[in-house]
Amino acid sequence: MKLATFNIQNLFHRDRTNSERTFGKCMSDWVNELDGLLKKNDRHGSNAERIQELSFLLGFDKTYHQPYAVMRRRAGYLFLKGKNYSKELAANEINDWNGWVSLRTVPIKTLAVKNKARVIADIDPDILLLQEIEDRASLEEFNQEFLPEMGCRPFDEIFVVQGNDKRGLEMAIMTKNGYRLQSIRSHIYDQDENGNPLFKKDLLEYEVKTPSGTTCHLISTHFQERTADIDKTDRMRKVQAKKAAEVYNGLQEDGKTNISIAGTLNDVPYSDCLSPLLRGTDLRDITKHPLFNVDIDKGKDASYFRLGAYRMGVNIKQKDYLLLSPDLFGKAEAGGLNRKAIWPLEKPMWSVYSTVQEKSQEASGHPALWADIKI
Repeated sequence: MKLATFNIQNLFHRDRTNSERTFGKCMSDWVNELDGLLKKNDRHGSNAERIQELSFLLGFDKTYHQPYAVMRRRAGYLFLKGKNYSKELAANEINDWNGWVSLRTVPIKTLAVKNKARVIADIDPDILLLQEIEDRASLEEFNQEFLPEMGCRPFDEIFVVQGNDKRGLEMAIMTKNGYRLQSIRSHIYDQDENGNPLFKKDLLEYEVKTPSGTTCHLISTHFQERTADIDKTDRMRKVQAKKAAEVYNGLQEDGKTNISIAGTLNDVPYSDCLSPLLRGTDLRDITKHPLFNVDIDKGKDASYFRLGAYRMGVNIKQKDYLLLSPDLFGKAEAGGLNRKAIWPLEKPMWSVYSTVQEKSQEASGHPALWADIKI
């Protein structure tokens, strides 16, 4: 059984807000400064000007809370998906339009889409867990048109689940070669202590039957990314990690042994946020497997073969994980990481496809992880 996970960062169109800069120390400082200015009673000229500057730097002018419309591609045609996602209208001749519409999605270059397919084709998994898919129709088109172009047989079963995020960041599972999806359980309605959705995307439990009749339980998830309120989002990720660990432990208590948790956890392995999952359970990271394989880094990190490693086996930039229960980890015969379609910000760092000549052509900012398990 070849199992893979890939945060593909959308197929044909991506929400503009997903391309905004990540929050770092400068952003946090701006937030704190703005909070301080707003609490003051003094609104003289210099304070007011600084508030305007900070509002611009923090992106308060970008009010993309709900889209007027989202553009989607369907078999070579462009469609508009309305605000309530209820009806889809094709864009025909120009005289069919009644006024103008504000779009919040941007198209992904065709070469980048092909590089996404190239990554999957190189791994060619039996089961593929995907994060950040715009919708099922896009994935169907990608499966039938782009994967065969890269020499990869299309998947037989595809299932896309819409999460709580409204920006086209859904999660999906694809299976082939006799692997069949038996059931799906969503945690979209789980709530935190304040009654808000616990998962901004989702945590999904898949039950998959192998050709030999063995059942595997695969958990796919996407944890909270870092925002300007670092402390708040760190706390949220830790609560999400506790829930994922609870689900995993529950499956073990029910006698299940073939379990995996995969997806974008949005933090490094030594972070306290992920401790309930990485140190509070017996899950094993495929990157720690002795037969884990990835192209050697160039330059100063040549002996580490890890993105941003500062010592052997520790990755200071890891966000994506493929975690296996002891039984699955013991049956793993190989594992690897494909980052050949990630554009290195500093060169040389690692080998990339010849079709990746600039950042706009990269498949995703995330690597694909895989494990080959004898089951």
